[in-house]
Amino acid sequence: MKEENFLLEMLHISKAFPGVKALDNVSLKVRRGTVHALMGENGAGKSTLMKCLFGIYNKDDGKIILEGKEVNFESSRQALDNGVSMVHQELNQVQSTNIMDNIWLGRFPKNGFFIDEEKMYHDTLAIFKELDIALDPRQNIGALPVSQSQMVEIAKAVSYHSKIIVMDEPTSSLTEKEVRHLFKIISALKSRGVGIIYISHKMEEILQISDEVTIMRDGKWIATKDSIDITTDEMINLMVGRDLTHRFPPKTNNPTDVVLEVNHLTATYQPSIQDISFKLRKGEILGIAGLVGAKRTELIESIFGARHIKSGSIHLNGEKLENKNPYIAIKNGFALVTEERRATGIFSALDVRFNTIIANIDKYIKNSIVLDEEKITKDTDWVIDSMRVKTPSHKTLISALSGGNQQKVIVGRWLLTDPKILLLDEPTRGIDVGAKYEIYQLMIHLANKEKAVIMVSSEMPELLGITDRILVMSNGRVAGIVNTKETTQEEILKLSAKYL
Repeated sequence: MKEENFLLEMLHISKAFPGVKALDNVSLKVRRGTVHALMGENGAGKSTLMKCLFGIYNKDDGKIILEGKEVNFESSRQALDNGVSMVHQELNQVQSTNIMDNIWLGRFPKNGFFIDEEKMYHDTLAIFKELDIALDPRQNIGALPVSQSQMVEIAKAVSYHSKIIVMDEPTSSLTEKEVRHLFKIISALKSRGVGIIYISHKMEEILQISDEVTIMRDGKWIATKDSIDITTDEMINLMVGRDLTHRFPPKTNNPTDVVLEVNHLTATYQPSIQDISFKLRKGEILGIAGLVGAKRTELIESIFGARHIKSGSIHLNGEKLENKNPYIAIKNGFALVTEERRATGIFSALDVRFNTIIANIDKYIKNSIVLDEEKITKDTDWVIDSMRVKTPSHKTLISALSGGNQQKVIVGRWLLTDPKILLLDEPTRGIDVGAKYEIYQLMIHLANKEKAVIMVSSEMPELLGITDRILVMSNGRVAGIVNTKETTQEEILKLSAKYL
């Protein structure tokens, strides 16, 4: 490769925070009109490196060269104005306003003293037409599903005439059809000479879309290879520093008696779940499959008391329960790890310790007046150690951790409540292969202790690799329940389309 072909060069970048060196002499070079994949376990330093590029963090050492000129952006606005944009995994949009306002926020076109709404509308339409996005620019962005909100963020990046676009886990909420659409957009951007830095844990996807792959581990550069010269097994080896021969741990759990019965459950507000019935056994991992819009999240939120029930019943160990709200559900032995970490999982302005203990707060009150600091510290230590959370201390803001480490804290939080039924909504979304394996091990460990687990997942290999049975949903209804060992991906997809 010739040096002059590089659109972006990040050379020998280092960055330290109190108690941890996040980046240690990392280099990344991106050529014009290519997709450069950036891979590594959660906490490897990928996001920190990109935040140094994007002006969110100030690097301690190294150089950033864009189109042959050294740059050092002091803010994300400065990066955007110079043609570097970033589509974040955790979307940060103004939910109360419309699509075009979100795209042009902070740079509205003016007609005299007033915002030129007509120009903004037509400029947005032109970008949507270019990217084949079928949305009304005047539609409220808060009404969009995550997948379409992500497309809006990509359109926003394009609106800056970006030379470099960073995409952080862009397909984590997309259907297979939407992924194909995204790849079509990426191909169009490549043909215009845009360089794309693509962060993902989906290795098959990486090999399909990228030209080169850079792998990081523990804040260090490990390797950069052409995508055609690397295999999935090699990537895993380089990422985790050890051989993961199997993507899923051996299944050792043995489901026994029925612990949970859901009978004819229908939600109050429609469209939502309708007439849902199933049984869950002690020691069982039940997967929930379905296409986007199948109402999988609505089902487990209804069981957890986060949605109102119109009719139907829930029995735990033969006893009828009414989980009227999440607080009662927790008291009844239910726990829910939500899909959207940032929106409904973490308290981002607070520390790891608070995020660890909050669901179990009643158990730390001593003498009815003060908190038992010793027990809080002990339990926080247990979560950090048992979940292998990479954090400088208890007092570190959870927002400073990688997405995967945030997820481990959330899972640990709920384990402290000692639940009988653990509800997991896309628990491995945006998590690296090593951390996924640890989550799978934990699920099997809980099942071996006669806990029951319900897991919503959009990843077919995950459902087939870790569950005992799979409940397939279609348009809010149960389309079928299959034994994992006896089913196929084709059967599950066919059931998913049953009521469409």
